[in-house]
Amino acid sequence: MQANDVRALKGAAIPTIAVGLVVVVAAAFLAGGPGALGAAIGVALVVVFFTLGLMAVTWAGRVSPQMMMVAAVLGYLVKVIFLVLLLGSFKDATAFSPRALGWSVLLCTIAWTAGEIRAFLKLRMLYVDPGSEVPGQGGRT
Repeated sequence: MQANDVRALKGAAIPTIAVGLVVVVAAAFLAGGPGALGAAIGVALVVVFFTLGLMAVTWAGRVSPQMMMVAAVLGYLVKVIFLVLLLGSFKDATAFSPRALGWSVLLCTIAWTAGEIRAFLKLRMLYVDPGSEVPGQGGRT
């Protein structure tokens, strides 16, 4: 990963983990041990899935900008489908609280997305290559 990618990852992961800790404590207070376990599983799912998604988009960005967009859209689609299937399959779990799992996934996803947006807005990345020539200008810039 490049330095910009690491900064974006840290900018998204730190607020997500902070929100996750608050959610785990709140779930432990409201639902006891099973609530805390469900919330912790939700936090781990979001951090792992979104980190893998960011790494996939980063890799695809090295291939081409079009591939990066495809990876981003497919990554979000796969994450949403997988999380819906996962939450649906654990709705009757007794070892942990499925409600705490769902709330932690929802809140941590919002925190990750907001942190990622904020991190990308602060990156100061060039979107135009300063050394490139303008097409049709005959070498003049």
